[in-house]
Amino acid sequence: MAKPLPPLGDLEHEIANLIWTHGPMTAAAVRKLLPRPLKDPTIRTVLRRLEEKGYFIHKVEHGAFMYYAKETREQIAAKAVKGVVDKFCGGSLEEMLVGMVRAAMIDPGQLQTIAGKMKKLVKPR
Repeated sequence: MAKPLPPLGDLEHEIANLIWTHGPMTAAAVRKLLPRPLKDPTIRTVLRRLEEKGYFIHKVEHGAFMYYAKETREQIAAKAVKGVVDKFCGGSLEEMLVGMVRAAMIDPGQLQTIAGKMKKLVKPR
C-alpha cells in the first residue's frame, strides 16, 4: 500500500470535505459552499496545498482550475488506519479491533454488523 498522505489542517480538511461530498469544483464554488467567508486567494492557496500533499489534482476547464479528488474519503481513511495498524499493532487489524472493543470505542454488536456488511462486499470465488 502507498505511503500515507500528510495530515490535513482544519481548513484543508473543511475544503477537502466539500470536494469529497460535492465532487469536482472550482475555488469560486468552494467559496460559495464554505460556511464562513474567506478570500479567493486563501481558498486557492489551500487548494494548491491539498494538491501538493497529494489529495487532489486540477484540470483547466473553461479557463478555470477544476479540482478533483485523487481518491475517495474512504480510500484515504483506509490508508490512514493501515498506517496506525502497521505502526502500533504490528500490522494486525485483529489486534486493533480487540483494542477498540477493550477501550469501549466499539462494541461487539457493531463488529457483527460490520462483518455482515463485509460479507456482502466479498464475492465468493
